[in-house]
Amino acid sequence: MNAVELRSVSKSFGDIRAVRDVTVSVRKGDMFALVGPDGAGKSTVIRMLCGILRPDGGTLTVEGYDVRRNPEEVKRRIGYLSQRFSLYGDLTVDENIEFFAEIHNVFRFKERREELLEFTRLTPFRGRLAEQLSGGMKQKLALACTLIHTPDIIFLDEPTTGVDPVSRRDFWKVLSALLKTGITIVMTTPYLDEAERCGTVALMNEGRIMVTDTPRGLKERMPGVVAEVVSPDVRRMSRLLRRHAEVSEVQAFGDRVNIVLPAAGALEGIVTWLRGEGIEVTDRRAVRPSLENVFISLLTGKERS
Repeated sequence: MNAVELRSVSKSFGDIRAVRDVTVSVRKGDMFALVGPDGAGKSTVIRMLCGILRPDGGTLTVEGYDVRRNPEEVKRRIGYLSQRFSLYGDLTVDENIEFFAEIHNVFRFKERREELLEFTRLTPFRGRLAEQLSGGMKQKLALACTLIHTPDIIFLDEPTTGVDPVSRRDFWKVLSALLKTGITIVMTTPYLDEAERCGTVALMNEGRIMVTDTPRGLKERMPGVVAEVVSPDVRRMSRLLRRHAEVSEVQAFGDRVNIVLPAAGALEGIVTWLRGEGIEVTDRRAVRPSLENVFISLLTGKERS
């Protein structure tokens, strides 16, 4: 049995179709990421799985329970960390965890709280008011509150948005350690580098799941070859490459540009052409595609079709 099942799920808000006929499964013990831009429908899917929103059609099951028919059974088995997790700023770290324990009817929570404080490295800050915590520490406290009732599955809605890079890294260390306990993690993120860390990734856009696979499997679906070309004149080189018939995508990163070509053999011809146009090319090589390459390729292919 899968931890999560969605079958032909749809949701509209007036004339806006937020989720369109989504079908997807999440294995037990997996870290599953819904990835896509703002407005793709990611948060709507999570809120329907948690029973906060009611779908217009389709079926959703969590840990074998139908979300609409057995909402209380589902709530007992899940934890939910929303984009705007409501910590109580005038309560301490300890008091926030205690409050959420009582909400979940967990009255013998002290040992569990000690475990979570140690796990999230918040023990030295347990007496500090939540409003005095940094952004990253607030997210770790929010996660501790989400885990206080020992759920089988947790839903994280863009948990690292607005968090500094160091805190993002620390938060991911906590999630990686948490995954080893056997819990299932379903998250949404706009960051494709974060999706690289997950076991399964679903790329979502305009309410639809475009493709679902492992990060490696998604990269293997990438049509063409990704190459990197380095030049001190990146802006002019980018403009020229966008006009070349063999180049399907152009992404600039500092002093280099990533391009997608039909085959690796085309790279030398591109370099020769650039030099003929007066561009100084200092280095070039084929590189492994990133999930960003894959996502842009899928979007570009859809626009063309």
